[in-house]
Amino acid sequence: MTLTLTGVTLTYPDGDGRLTALDRVALDVPAGTLTAVVGPSGSGKSSLLAVAATLVAPDAGAVVVAGTDTTGLGRAEKAALRRERIGIVFQQPNLLPSLTAVEQLQVMTHLSGGRAGVARARALDLLDAVGLAGQAGRRPHQLSGGQRQRINIARALMNDPALLLVDEPTSALDHERGAAVLDLLVSLTRQRSTATVLVTHDRAHLDRVDRTVTMLDGRLTAPVLT
Repeated sequence: MTLTLTGVTLTYPDGDGRLTALDRVALDVPAGTLTAVVGPSGSGKSSLLAVAATLVAPDAGAVVVAGTDTTGLGRAEKAALRRERIGIVFQQPNLLPSLTAVEQLQVMTHLSGGRAGVARARALDLLDAVGLAGQAGRRPHQLSGGQRQRINIARALMNDPALLLVDEPTSALDHERGAAVLDLLVSLTRQRSTATVLVTHDRAHLDRVDRTVTMLDGRLTAPVLT
């Protein structure tokens, strides 16, 4: 399993007590599969992504990413794990307005100390993979919302992550573009053997994913195969 959560509990301060965001969550996501997490606002979906990304440490339980047990890892070790093994697709692309499409991707390799020539070649390959061949020189204002989200996905794949965490990628897109983005995620998950976790409110396209789990009050239901 590329991602394994076992007995994960996460609480936050809430007045004089604590609010349970995740309650003994267990989840396995194999390489090459896409698991969708659905549920109402405030159910714990964002907390699940934050724990899986090692951005937040749980109160109890274990988080294993690509064979690495993250329990007890220091801040620098977790940052290295995220940089090398985890890709994160945020709800909003947050592209840098002054950079072209290819430069948005190259920045990721620059931050990790990679070689510029290799980074450009990989960035161009990924833009092609997400259907943006020929758009490398365009800046964000010259691209549609769906194209910007595709760059967001390609950017998360720059360092060839084992685990891809995706937060509401279709929330700002219409039905057709949302379906295209989800199809893209499914295709890339298969082709690149990533373990992908998708948090979404949009149930319209979930027939495309490998399984769907529902989160309610910090707990996951048993997986439903799709």
